[in-house]
Amino acid sequence: MNRIKHVFQRPPRQLSSILSKQVLLHNEEDDVSYTRSFSSNVKHKDERFGNPNYENDPTVGICKKIAFIGSGKMAEALISPLVSTNLQPSDQISVYDVSCAAMKNMNSKYGISSTSSIAECIDNADLIVCAVKPQNCELVFSEIKKCMTHKITYDTDDANERLKKEVVVRPDATLLSIVAGKPIKSFRSSGIFRIVRSMPNTPATIGKGVTVWTCTSNICTNTQDKIKTILSTFGKAIYVDDESFIDMATSISGSGPAYIFMLMEAMIDAGVHMGFNREVATTLTYHTLLGSTLYAMETGEHPAILRNSVTSPSGTTASALYELEDGKFRVVIKDAIWACYRRGLEMGGADSNVGPRRQQPLIITPPVYAAPVGEIVDENNIGTPPNANAAEDAVNVTPAGSK
Repeated sequence: MNRIKHVFQRPPRQLSSILSKQVLLHNEEDDVSYTRSFSSNVKHKDERFGNPNYENDPTVGICKKIAFIGSGKMAEALISPLVSTNLQPSDQISVYDVSCAAMKNMNSKYGISSTSSIAECIDNADLIVCAVKPQNCELVFSEIKKCMTHKITYDTDDANERLKKEVVVRPDATLLSIVAGKPIKSFRSSGIFRIVRSMPNTPATIGKGVTVWTCTSNICTNTQDKIKTILSTFGKAIYVDDESFIDMATSISGSGPAYIFMLMEAMIDAGVHMGFNREVATTLTYHTLLGSTLYAMETGEHPAILRNSVTSPSGTTASALYELEDGKFRVVIKDAIWACYRRGLEMGGADSNVGPRRQQPLIITPPVYAAPVGEIVDENNIGTPPNANAAEDAVNVTPAGSK
């Protein structure tokens, strides 16, 4: 557990001190030190690391330019709080998507720049967010790489004049992935080696998600702070120093909402079956799950203690729990999480033969015939006892002088 650092702890190699709820920060790039109020609300402007005079310059964002490749739900979940909280000015955010309608929608809602190509989108961006489906990643990487190895231009308007602008991929650009199942090593084909891998979940679309993230060791602490601040707009952000924890988190927090939604569905259907109308059954279920979660977080008690406090001897809850245990409720949940974890490993090209009831492959070595001392063995027929084919040979032999 000590390998996992909470979002409000410093990532590796960062020095900070907390005195009277003030945090001393040091910007390595500009060699500037300053303080800010310590607050869990990352949506304040004072989270803009690297610009101690942010209050006097509201046009300056947390990054010089953020480029989004893909404009799906998770991309929008990140763009929305960046713009609404002034963490990043809308004119310093660009987006590219194969769907022109999706880009037009993003432009009208948030005022960000829609682009005609990946090359135009990433031009001079210091943070590139990859928010596409896993099967489309290689195409994105090849386009980014092409911009680094070839002279790529795009049309731009300057003083009502149509000009060709050459794409610049910044040498200090960071690639942030919110793609499931893609390990850091797969992103190196893009030509960018400052890589952040993260795993958010769908509640991030309303700012109530949890995101687990890690990064390559060549990213400085100042940039790590920026990444943490950006990902915290999703909700809770947890830094891990080992990439293997990302795949583990995928099976719990990443896919976890689907498990909860299925539980909701079953509870609601049971309520309707008993006689409630669907609206009442839904309200009862939602508030039961919400209240139970908040209660567990508030008390800090182990779930087993909380469960026992609700369970009276020979009572209604005890009868229900008996059926759950008899139906192997715990085992089914655990097996589902392990199955999700294995699939994530497979998608990343790793060995998925892990977890309970999984054994290492059995390697069977064929037996080899050991000849007795003094017996000559044909090297071309090793493993076959002598005279094994004698009967067959005898049938095919014709005696001399016979017709």
